[in-house]
Amino acid sequence: MTRRLSVAERLASTAKDALLDDIARHSEWDKYLVEQAVLHFGEASPDWSCNDIRSVLPDLGTGFLGAAIVSLRTAGIIERTGQYVPSTSGPTHGHPIAVWKLTDKGRRVARQRRQARAEQRRAA
Repeated sequence: MTRRLSVAERLASTAKDALLDDIARHSEWDKYLVEQAVLHFGEASPDWSCNDIRSVLPDLGTGFLGAAIVSLRTAGIIERTGQYVPSTSGPTHGHPIAVWKLTDKGRRVARQRRQARAEQRRAA
């Protein structure tokens, strides 16, 4: 027999679905901005957190940065270092967030993008 959801559970599920829909509607440009910031910080520093990334990005809306980071991890571009730092984002109340680093694949992608930009500049 299937258990019936309480009113609170149904409302929470609806709110979660709305958040996921909002994240999915973000433009490719927003996704590209996060990716470029990750590649930049990954090349400039051996490790970094979303605190660093958030400081250079426009407001992307609730949950988007985290979803983009998970996507980059799933794609093998970044990996956790095993370290955590307190979040500097107000709504998170300082909860621990992961410290990340580029994988070999991530460094390769960053290098290829950097070289492509250099070639575009030379051609212009």
